[in-house]
Amino acid sequence: MEIAKLGAMWNEDGSIGELAAEWAKVRAQMVGAFPTYYAAAGADPFAVEVGEAINELSALKPAADGPAYLGSDPKGPYYGDVTAARLPQKGASLAEVNRKAVELFQGMPNWNHPLTMPNVIPPANKAGIIAAMMTDLYSPNIIEGEYAWNVLKSEMETAAILSSLIGWDPEQAGGVYTFGGSGCYFYGVKYAITHSLGEQTRCTGIREDAKLLVSQQGHYCKLNSTDWSGLGMDNIIEIETDPETNAMSIPALEKVMQELHAAGTPIVAVICTMGTTDAFAIDSPKAVRGLIEKYPNPNGSKPLLYCDAVIGWSWLTFRDYDFDANPLGFSDETLKNVAHNHARISEIEYADAVGCDFHKTGWAPYNCSIFVMKDLNHFRKLMTRPGSAYLQDRVCYNPGLFTLEVSRSGSYSMAGWATLQYFGAEGFQSMLGGVLEMEEYLRHRIASEETAVCVNADDHGFVTLFRLYPKGVDAAAQYEKELNDPSPEARAELIKHNELQAQIGDLLWQWFRDGKLHEGHYGPYVSYTSGFRKTNYNADGADPKAVIYALKSFPMNININPAVMECLLQIALLARDEIEAGCEPDARQSGNCRMPYTENPQPVDCDQTRSGAVCHAVENLLSGVPR
Repeated sequence: MEIAKLGAMWNEDGSIGELAAEWAKVRAQMVGAFPTYYAAAGADPFAVEVGEAINELSALKPAADGPAYLGSDPKGPYYGDVTAARLPQKGASLAEVNRKAVELFQGMPNWNHPLTMPNVIPPANKAGIIAAMMTDLYSPNIIEGEYAWNVLKSEMETAAILSSLIGWDPEQAGGVYTFGGSGCYFYGVKYAITHSLGEQTRCTGIREDAKLLVSQQGHYCKLNSTDWSGLGMDNIIEIETDPETNAMSIPALEKVMQELHAAGTPIVAVICTMGTTDAFAIDSPKAVRGLIEKYPNPNGSKPLLYCDAVIGWSWLTFRDYDFDANPLGFSDETLKNVAHNHARISEIEYADAVGCDFHKTGWAPYNCSIFVMKDLNHFRKLMTRPGSAYLQDRVCYNPGLFTLEVSRSGSYSMAGWATLQYFGAEGFQSMLGGVLEMEEYLRHRIASEETAVCVNADDHGFVTLFRLYPKGVDAAAQYEKELNDPSPEARAELIKHNELQAQIGDLLWQWFRDGKLHEGHYGPYVSYTSGFRKTNYNADGADPKAVIYALKSFPMNININPAVMECLLQIALLARDEIEAGCEPDARQSGNCRMPYTENPQPVDCDQTRSGAVCHAVENLLSGVPR
């Protein structure tokens, strides 16, 4: 095309002329598809459009006493027509796209609703949401300072805040935001491989069977990380846990480390789980550090100590809390549990690296996680790659040279950083302590109900696990029998009552979605675990049926109060009564998936006998407990 002809398409004022080519006319119309680059007089048009979209989405909220889902149609999701989607020839209007987008939220669980408590999924705070949205407007890329400018400070300052809470030197520590707790775990495993087996592994790959040691309660993403890193799932060795605390048994760990040391088998890392999803088990990094020093690898390196603290990290915010004065006025029982959690989580100062999720116990939007390392420059030395010809190191800090993702959205770091600024220590303390106060109320109510028993009364975490028994059954006595009696009779009763918990959980799920009142209450959105713990006579897990099922309440919601907990217990008992009366919950899967989504591939069958490795297929993804 001639330059003159191209230039003639535009008028002197920059608008498109009548004789312009069609592509230029369509392109001119699409200018309005983007926010303006200049300050508009009065309200910014884009801000108005965002407000209108949020208002449309907010119209899905229920009344204050309404059900725990968004919109009016909780029967979905509906996946049956997804393969019919095609790119339209002409684009839809912004209003139409927004309308269609809002429809996708129909029936979705409302995480901000007081009846929503299925897992460690909290509502997101305003500051975190807004800060994350800001990055969608200007796309700061925290690959490097040039593309992120001062937005990169949100990552650097978060690392400084967390390292100081941990007890590390902020002048040496650092951190990188990544894609959730699994991303943190993956960073930990890769760091460990290079740290323990040597930098040559980055060039030659892994050339020896090295082990990853983690408790039986460790999160199932240990399979992801060992698989995707190439270390191999067979090289996981699960360490027995204490039946009372669910924490990693230090004597059992030492036995394994001693045997590996004697055999000349390297250990890449010991993973301490600092707060499991259900039992809130917290391992002891201090004790593990002692064993790491005692049993170095054959090449003279020491196994890396990574703390998977994605749930437990926020108890660090009690670092300067005056437990004697108790300025926030927590109850005696809650104060005791808070002090216990803070003391146990504080041991992560002995770690080499720590993973933290803000979208769990930070009340930030998904996903928002940070991998924090004690010695940033050690990590950079082991992980730095050559730069790219089209990227220039124009500022002093460019994490894209050593991070996994290279390009990274600033939304993670801005959401986490804004949450820290918005809450402050006191905000976190009140939120965390408040969860325990609500939990304590529910546990007291369960204790007053003859047919109910709390099965994790000695745990100090966020979740209450409880079992309901048929009318007339002494729940506490029956549970003790099922937990300890290996007789065929007791085992049969355990299995029968486990099935009852599953049926109650399924019926509550059905009631959550039916939009009906049940004795004056909408159905709560709760869950159940099909493998909270093994029975005491099944310590080795040889009997897959001898495990404890339990209903689960995860009160992460700021709107939960004692009346909500009262409602939860009463409607769970009502569901129990309905089951006893012959009601059969509708356990059908929703979604109506078609090809290519109907296939259900079987997981790889790892050789559990090789080198003492234990590789479990995980079926219950909510609890993360293998069965």
